[in-house]
Formats: sequence, C-alpha cells, structure tokens
Amino acid sequence: MLSYNVADLLRSAPGTSERHHVEVAALPLDEGLELAGPISGDIRLTHSGRSILAQGRLQTTLAEGCSRCLRPAQAHVTLDLEEEALPTIDLDSGSPLDVSQDPDRLRLSDHHELDLAPAIRDAISLAEPIAPLCRPDCPGLCEVCGVDLTDNPGHVHLDEDIDPRLADLAGIRDQLR
Repeated sequence: MLSYNVADLLRSAPGTSERHHVEVAALPLDEGLELAGPISGDIRLTHSGRSILAQGRLQTTLAEGCSRCLRPAQAHVTLDLEEEALPTIDLDSGSPLDVSQDPDRLRLSDHHELDLAPAIRDAISLAEPIAPLCRPDCPGLCEVCGVDLTDNPGHVHLDEDIDPRLADLAGIRDQLR
C-alpha cells in the first residue's frame, strides 16, 4: 500500500511521526522499466507543522538487459525517499488552500491522503543503473563479429580478418611488439 490517510497525523503535534512497512508486488513504471521483484522497505511520515514529511529507504529489483552481452539481467536498486507533501484543504475549516505558490510540490488529496506511488516511481527511474550487467565479469560481445564471448571464451580473429585498408597499421603494430 502506497497511499496513507494522514488526517490524524495532521491534527497531532509537530514532530509526531508514524512508521509504515511497505511491501508492494507491482507498480506501473515508466516505459522501458519493469519490476523483477517487490518493492519493500520502511517509510516514516512526520508532521512538520505545515506539511507531512515522508522519509524512507526502499529496495527493489529491476528487469534489465546486460549492457555488454544483451542477455536478461536483474539490477538491485535502493531508493532513498524524502518528500514533503503539502495539504490542499485546510483540516479545520475544509476550505481550499492556495497551491499556486508551490505548484510542483507533492500534494495531499482532498481527503488528506498521501499517495507515494508517483514519488516512488520517480525514484525508481532515477535509480535505474546506466549500464546494468548480468554479472560483474561479463565479457560481452566480440567487437568484430558480435559473437557472445561468454559462450565462446577462446574466440579470436586471425590477422587475415583485418580490413586491407588497415593492413599497414597491423604491420606497425607488429614492429612495436
């Protein structure tokens, strides 16, 4: 569950907090991202006097493709979440609050509910690894022919595979050895 009713927390004294355990099996993500495991961790919601501060550390696993060999891979990511959510409705009077001063801030719903799904979705997008690997020592693909070097560790190309336009450079290379 990623939505929390915080009306009682807003009525409490500033500094009051609640802890919630998060265990979510699925969450729609941005295009190109897919969960390979649940999102789990703990979140603390704190009344700051004017807002609700959500802080937590969550973990999940993403289904990725290895950046070296293109095989399926899994990337474990840790999300450090810190979001401030401002109310849209005055808790006592029920009148709408002016949201024009902070239009990009996370907002509580009209029923004083905090939905952390968009913030977690954004944190997952930011935590996605740039170059995921199927294993740390993945040799990747042959840069000449594209053969997977994991399946063919002794794969080599003989000198006759050299482009004739670069043959002179191969001769220089041999002289430098």
